Amino acid sequence: MIKAIVKEPGQILHAKALPVPGLTPDIERLIAEMIETMHAANGVGLAANQVGSDLDILVASPDGQRGKEIVLLNARLSERGGKDRSPEGCLSVPGVSAEVTRAARVTASGLDRRGKPVTLKAQGLLAKILQHETDHLQGRLFFERLGFWRRGNLLRQYRQTESLLSRVEIPPEAKE
Repeated sequence: MIKAIVKEPGQILHAKALPVPGLTPDIERLIAEMIETMHAANGVGLAANQVGSDLDILVASPDGQRGKEIVLLNARLSERGGKDRSPEGCLSVPGVSAEVTRAARVTASGLDRRGKPVTLKAQGLLAKILQHETDHLQGRLFFERLGFWRRGNLLRQYRQTESLLSRVEIPPEAKE
């Protein structure tokens, strides 16, 4: 089932996620729904709070291939190296993007979708996704990494985009 993506300024996006105590059928279902939602939205990553859950779960698919998604529960970044500055957007802040500086390489650890401990060494797009999604799980959005003026301009642009989209009437047959 595809879940609705929480948009800024949704309160859950600004709250720290709670640890996943263990795998349950409900958690497994949530992971499957997050993966389905991420692909349906043409995203490369998704954090649980973006679909309204307060649990520490992220999914990633840097190559967009179904069945090869990365799942991390209780994800933590331990090592960071180098710098990479590139455009970044967010499914919870649609229609806008900005150049964000992040580490070029990271080491992430947590539990995989079977509940087994896992450590990932990542670089490139996967490193960026892991940082972006762990930020979400800490209650932080990508625009908070921008300077005051750039953040203000991006949020103004986002509010204008959202205002325009809210006025667009979608014909009933297009909603099906």
